[in-house]
Amino acid sequence: MRIWSKIGVLVSAVMSVACSVTPPADVKIVNNFELNRYLGTWYEVARLDHSFESGLEQVTANYSMRPDGGVKIINRGFNPKKQKWQESEGKGYFTGPTSRAALKVSFFGPFYGGYNVIELDKDYQYALVCGPNKSYLWILSRTPTLSEDVKHKLLNTAQQYGFDINQLIWVKQP
Repeated sequence: MRIWSKIGVLVSAVMSVACSVTPPADVKIVNNFELNRYLGTWYEVARLDHSFESGLEQVTANYSMRPDGGVKIINRGFNPKKQKWQESEGKGYFTGPTSRAALKVSFFGPFYGGYNVIELDKDYQYALVCGPNKSYLWILSRTPTLSEDVKHKLLNTAQQYGFDINQLIWVKQP
């Protein structure tokens, strides 16, 4: 019986994080967001690593409209150990007004997690995105690389919000 109790606690803990869509309490979400300007392909420049992306290089995310008004998400990365591309398709929906860059996204059935844009270039050329807690962070760009000045700006923002920028993985891009 003890094993089932432990499994129940573990499943509950995983589900509470996997189903959380609210951003960390002290993180400011981008307002005056324009989804149409955000759509298209973004390169993943850096990330806090997780099992679903571990080891992947040349990672991109492509955002497009779904027929139901949501956002279609195609994440793609190259796995050098397996020498093959891996791709996953998800969906996203705003958690409030579409002018606020806070969405819930799902890549697995009915389970949603938070997707929150917390820094965005006025020309939509780079973005800093976090999940429901400070274990999820991505630096995205319209190009495979960013200038040192932009990297420094985004790292400074992330650090001010309490993200562990020393744990970022800088993604190999072509």
